[in-house]
Amino acid sequence: MGGHSHWATTKRHKASVDAKRGKVFTRIIREITIAARAGGDPDGNPRLRLAIAKAKDANMPGDTLKKAIQRGTGELPGVTYEEFTLEGYGPGGTAVLLEITSDNRNRTVAEIRNLLTKNSGNMAEAGAVSWQFHKKGLIVVEKGKVDEDKLLSLALEAGAEDVKVDEKAFEVITDPHDFETVKKALTDAKIESSLAEVTFVPQNNVKLQEKAAEQMLKLMEILDEHDDVQKVHANFDIPDEIMEKVAAAG
Repeated sequence: MGGHSHWATTKRHKASVDAKRGKVFTRIIREITIAARAGGDPDGNPRLRLAIAKAKDANMPGDTLKKAIQRGTGELPGVTYEEFTLEGYGPGGTAVLLEITSDNRNRTVAEIRNLLTKNSGNMAEAGAVSWQFHKKGLIVVEKGKVDEDKLLSLALEAGAEDVKVDEKAFEVITDPHDFETVKKALTDAKIESSLAEVTFVPQNNVKLQEKAAEQMLKLMEILDEHDDVQKVHANFDIPDEIMEKVAAAG
């Protein structure tokens, strides 16, 4: 399985939703606020529609959701966030792509540069690593939740580009425009996903062994904890046995 899903899987099993709820809400609120700039009606705003669905999946209170939309549309005062990406390199020459929302670009860039430098990485120029990623819809379904042939048939019929298989899960890959359609088809078929989002999927992965794997996971966790980081993407691939060993040691 590709690096993105390895990291996503690690995060899912590493901490309970309750422990992370404050951080999850912060990210979703920023996403809703930015998306609502293009209009507060989700029917005519696909990005806002996806953000609202994510908020509901996280059990965000309705009042919190409503206020986030109103801050985006200007009905309520709020902080103005800027969206941008930052690029860097991690252990073993891995490519790192960060999606950022910040109210102070210079501060955020300086902080991310410092985190990379102190944790076996370094900042890269714009465009240095982003070409290694494609924006895709990604839906991960754990094995045992669905029959493989049924998932393949449903996903491809709904417009998925590909379904990848590994020892523990299925990865359904879609064009971003087809993500909602494919996700709805699986939801309607009562197929439960452990991860569903539009993300950046690496074209190729760098296989990491124990020391570099440990450094990479530490770097990913540190970057993921930064308040202005919405998403962290990287093209690492860590074999399951090393992933389990590193996780157990941590």
